[in-house]
This record gives sequence, C-alpha cells and structure tokens, in this order.
Amino acid sequence: SSRVLWTLAVTQLSTFFLVRLFVSDMAHAWHDVDIGETAPEVVSGIIEIPKGSKVKYELDKDTGLLKVDRILYSSVMYPANYGFIPQTLGEDHDPLDILVLMQESVYPLSILRCKPIGLMKMLDQGEGDDKVICVHLDDPEFRNYNHVNELPAHRLLELRRFFEDYKKLENKEVQVHDFLGPEEARTIIRQGMDAYEKYVEHQLSRPDGAYSPAFARYMQLYAKHSNAAATAAAPAAPASSS
Repeated sequence: SSRVLWTLAVTQLSTFFLVRLFVSDMAHAWHDVDIGETAPEVVSGIIEIPKGSKVKYELDKDTGLLKVDRILYSSVMYPANYGFIPQTLGEDHDPLDILVLMQESVYPLSILRCKPIGLMKMLDQGEGDDKVICVHLDDPEFRNYNHVNELPAHRLLELRRFFEDYKKLENKEVQVHDFLGPEEARTIIRQGMDAYEKYVEHQLSRPDGAYSPAFARYMQLYAKHSNAAATAAAPAAPASSS
C-alpha cells in the first residue's frame, strides 16, 4: 500500500541522515587516536585487517573509516593482525604499517597496546614499505618477546613468504629484505612521528582552504568541534532585568 511505501521511504531517509550524522562527527583513526605517552617503546596500533583474512581493508584518509581495497588475488591469508600506527607518516605517505603478533584475530579498527620488537625491511614496487613487527602487550603468550630473534624461526619465514607472494598474481613486485631488531623499529617510529608532525605543521601553515584533500575534511571537523566546545564553555549571558 502507499502507507507501507511511505513508511519504507521515511525509514531509509532517516537511516541515511543518521549515518551522515555519525560519520561527520566521529573521530579520525589516523589523527585522533593518540600514539601513546611512551612511544616509541609502546605504541597504539589500529588494526585494519584481522589475522586470517583475505580482505585488504585500508584506511580511507578522508574520513578515517576503513574501505575495502580488494580481495587478495593469491590464495593466501594475512599471517598476523595488520594495521597502522596513528599519528605517524611513512615513506609511502601513509601511516606506518604494523604487524601485531598475538593469539587471536581482532575486529578492524580495534586499538591495541603494542611493543615493537623488530622491523621487516621491504620494497613494494621499488618504494620503501617497511613493516613494524610488534607483540600485543595484553596477550600473556606474546608480551614477553622483546626481539624478533626470540620468535620461532618458522614465524619469520611465514611473514616473509606472505609478503613475497601476496601480490604475485597482480604482477607486482615485492622484495622482502632483512629482519631488524627493536631499536631499528623504534628509530623508524620516531622518524614517522617527526614526519607526521611536519606534515601537520605544513598543512596548518597553508592558506585556508588549501589543505590536501586527506587533511581538509579533518580540519573541517576539527573546526566544527572546536567551535562547539568554545560555545559550550562560554559563560551564559546575564538575564536581563525587567
């Protein structure tokens, strides 16, 4: 009946506006999640891809949400929870990649406390694409590892082989080089933190409206929330006497 159709239309429209409201006001996973007070010794890790998945989720830098980039072409699955370190910037102009070793797979956009224990040096189509290897500090089976050399040798072979193979059917070349220790990992994280800070400073120094697309939306949300906070904090106007 026309009433049923009208009810469906109103429901769909309400859902659309609720989603738009939710997306416009939510935190940005790259910018708003703190890297951690003791970084680079302990960092926050945001998971994009659960261990065992073939779905290549990745950060959408405009919204802070995750998008499905593709399903892996090869018959392989991610050998560890995979994501990024917030408030960092790597050579590929994305936040630093992170592999978190732990017993379980976790949901995308989960935030984990991570201890860097090594670095996997990698080139993806000729561009630096290093992976920081961490253990989950709240997993009792893994938290006592301090160096990649303490891991079972086969675990490192699995990590290497996955990244060597996962893009072969896309005719893309990935080269996995040495596994380095925790100090090298912390150095890369410090460099990523510095690069992110310079990126933000550069964006803020540009004329209004000239931000990069990935930063412009974030600044719009930041200004919106700053104005709202200032309005809420402002003292109320005295009541006029009659």
